[in-house]
Amino acid sequence: MQVTLRTKVAAAVVGAALAAPAAASAEVIEVGKTLPAATPSCPKSCLALSRTTGYQTRVDNVTGLTRIPANGRIVAWTVSLGKPGKKQISFFNSKLGGVSQAQISVLRTGKHYKARTVAVGEIQRLEPFFGTTVQFPLAQSLPVRKNYVIALRVPTWIPAMANGSDTTTWRASRGRGTCEDTATQTAQSTGQLATYWCFYKTAQLTYSATLVTNPVPPPQPKKKT
Repeated sequence: MQVTLRTKVAAAVVGAALAAPAAASAEVIEVGKTLPAATPSCPKSCLALSRTTGYQTRVDNVTGLTRIPANGRIVAWTVSLGKPGKKQISFFNSKLGGVSQAQISVLRTGKHYKARTVAVGEIQRLEPFFGTTVQFPLAQSLPVRKNYVIALRVPTWIPAMANGSDTTTWRASRGRGTCEDTATQTAQSTGQLATYWCFYKTAQLTYSATLVTNPVPPPQPKKKT
């Protein structure tokens, strides 16, 4: 009798578990990550992103890499940095506003290449991490919505560009006729609206952002009528 009772109780518990809806859970997605990872060009041919906000639009034949796939929060960002030499560092520091710094940025894009900066992360000084891939957790996560775009905001310069194919492209927050002007400050702050007119080929920006999606409630069982 005791064995039978335990069997019935166990069966009831299993049945309840099977009848209950699945637990809702968040998903962790690395937005902007490519496989294989791109290698920054410095120091051999030192390319640097400077004094702008930029985002990747295509890598080879893949588009939408930097577009947020679901509502959630950005909790960290990752960047692969080249290793410029002392003379290169001195040159960039003197010409582009100071030591290498950057932060992750979130854009809401619109028509005619316009985008508004809706959030930025904390600024990071990057020289201590040259030659490595480093991840920066955010002190305050950034809420994002599906189809927002992650970008790099660079008030000075950053050696985070890799040589790519002719079908690898990115955009910067520079207006028509200013695409060759890499010294004027065009990095966008929260709330600013800019035209990302300038379209560049053959360079890949070596950054990504860690998205934790909002959990989606599981479907509820239909009530019997």
